[in-house]
Order: sequence, then C-alpha cells, then structure tokens
Amino acid sequence: MTEDGNPSTGVDPAVYKTLLESTRAIPWKIDWGTKAFAYIGPQIEALLGWTQDSWASVQDWAERIHPDDRERVVQFCVAQSQAGVDHEADYRALTAAGDYVWIRDVVHVVRDADGSVEALVGFMFDISERKRTEEQLLGLQAELQDLSFKDALTGLANRRRFDQVIEREWAEAGSGARPLSLVMIDIDYFKQYNDHYGHLRGDACLKQVADLLFGAAQGGRNFLARFGGEEFALVLPETKAEAARKIATRCRDAISRARIVHAASAIGDCLTISLGVGSCVPDDAQGLMPFMECVDRRLYLAKQQGRDRIVTDG
Repeated sequence: MTEDGNPSTGVDPAVYKTLLESTRAIPWKIDWGTKAFAYIGPQIEALLGWTQDSWASVQDWAERIHPDDRERVVQFCVAQSQAGVDHEADYRALTAAGDYVWIRDVVHVVRDADGSVEALVGFMFDISERKRTEEQLLGLQAELQDLSFKDALTGLANRRRFDQVIEREWAEAGSGARPLSLVMIDIDYFKQYNDHYGHLRGDACLKQVADLLFGAAQGGRNFLARFGGEEFALVLPETKAEAARKIATRCRDAISRARIVHAASAIGDCLTISLGVGSCVPDDAQGLMPFMECVDRRLYLAKQQGRDRIVTDG
C-alpha cells in the first residue's frame, strides 16, 4: 500500500477513485495526526445531505452522531483506533434535514513503517433498512413472547407466567423482609355450568369472571393469572393478611353483584366463587411450594365448608 493509502499495484489512482465513488458505500479517510478528513466520497451528500467540504474534521463526524449514540461510538472508535485495531460501529447519523439514518462505519487502521497509526480509512454503509427489519423482528419476538405468557381465552396471564411472577415476588419479598399474599380462586360448580349450558357459554362465563376479578383486584403490583381450568391465582406483593382478605372480599363481591345465572349450582341460582388466602414474610424456614400448598388447602376448605366463601386460616 502506498503512503496515501492506495494499493501499490501501479493502477491509475483515478480508476480507484471512480470505482469507490460508483459504489453505494461511502469511502473516507482521516489523517490521524491532524484528525482531519483527507477524503470523503461524494455519495455522502445523497445519503445525509451534508456536502463533502463540510466534513473537515472528526469533530464534524462526532457532532453528526445521535446524542444517545455519540459517547458510546466515539469512545469505542477512539480506543480501537489508538490500539491499532480494525473495527465497526453502528450509529444513527444526523441528516442536513434534521432526520437520522442508521450507519455502519467499517474502519481500517493504516500504519506507517514504524508501526504507528498514520490514518484511518473506511466505508460508511446505510443500514437503515436492515435496522427496520431487525426492529420488526424484535417486535414480532416480543409479541410471540407476550402470547406465550397469555391465556388465549381470558386474556389474563397464564400458568407459565404465574410461575415466573410468584418466584420473583417471593425472592424479592424475602430479600426485603416484606409481606407477600396469595389468593387462590375457584368457580363453584363450574363443571355443572358447562354441562348445563354448554362449553361455548362456559368459555364466555370464564371470560366474564376473569374481567370481573381483574377489575376487583387492580392496584399496585397485584397480579392475576388463570391458574388452570376454572381456577385463578392472585399474587399480592407487599400486602399483609388483612389487606389481602379485603381484596379477596372485593373479588367475591364483584362476582356476586354480577349475578351470572347458574341454574345448575347446588347453592343458589347465581354463579359464586370460593377463595383461599395466605400471607407471610418469606424466609428460609418456609419455601414457596409449602406456602402455595397451604393456600391451596384453604381453597379446598372453602369448598368443603359449603363454597361461596373465603378461608384465610385452617
């Protein structure tokens, strides 16, 4: 390679210049000693709107990087260049019109005979379309993840999501010595509802119950999930026993006020729910599974004792 960065092949430099300026990539060269642009391709004006002569120094380059990208990109490129390492950087570049375009800078470090950094040469590539595609893919991935955590019928979180949330809240409550409450909810005589009205009406009923419970349980970081079948689970972070019972009562009252007709119920003519409630400050002496089993037993007791009730101990 010659001193000016051109390959030492004997080919007319004008040929190289023509080839470089006919590509969509934008070639450039910066003198390391002066930090001045020795060259930048005319394609830069078509892409960003800035004229060739407006690229005088690396300061012009830095100032045309998006503020959120600038520090990261400049520090990285300077460090890599000082170390004599070829590198790449992606960032948003400011256009003359005030918009931003995603750029990938591919940088080659040119050394002199002593091995010292003499210049930087590279290419800028417009990667806006690639970034848009990546963002769309990330959006689709987020949607798929959201769907994987959502119950398709009720729109609530599903059991998989519940397992994640209860484990996280249990760990956080334990580390902070804060209370955590759990409410397990079951629709009374739901099998008989399905048998009497059919599964389509049963699905509509589940959706209605989910909406009512969600409205009654809102507040703070309260988290409601469909636990399975006709059963729901309500996680109440930083909630003591008495407050948890009040929220459980709101849920029961919301279903009662809705007066969903249930002609096949053995305890009345409207749909009801049974609830088990537990509260604790997690510690090493009690694990999550025993706590959940305790709350589940209270739900079972509520059903055993006649349904349409809340059990908080026993």
